[in-house]
Amino acid sequence: MSYEPALISTGLKMLTCLFLVVGGSFTLLYFTRRATRKDQGRQKEKLIRVLGNSSIGVKKSISMVEIPGAVLVLGITADNVSLLSKIEDEETLRKLKSIGDEKPVSPFSDHLQRLTAKLKTLKIERG
Repeated sequence: MSYEPALISTGLKMLTCLFLVVGGSFTLLYFTRRATRKDQGRQKEKLIRVLGNSSIGVKKSISMVEIPGAVLVLGITADNVSLLSKIEDEETLRKLKSIGDEKPVSPFSDHLQRLTAKLKTLKIERG
């Protein structure tokens, strides 16, 4: 009696199972990412916005956080977050919002494009 396995049929069964497991994993990943993107798209306007953050020591900082109707000044350490002040005065709130809106932060790609443009002009001038 010969108990030699049929290598071709066994190999095909193994590859079929492998493709089913990997394909199922990718399908599950696709649907979970799609579901999480839908949830993120619903919240277009943020209710909480960080206006500024300043480090005052190792793992210690002061942050200004805007919530509807007020600005909170928070002291943040590695172990604790504490309320230092609450700004509710309308005139002060308008000033703080205007300071935050004056200078938008440009993305890193803009800086990189400017630097590469300068390098290209230097190469052309030298070349």
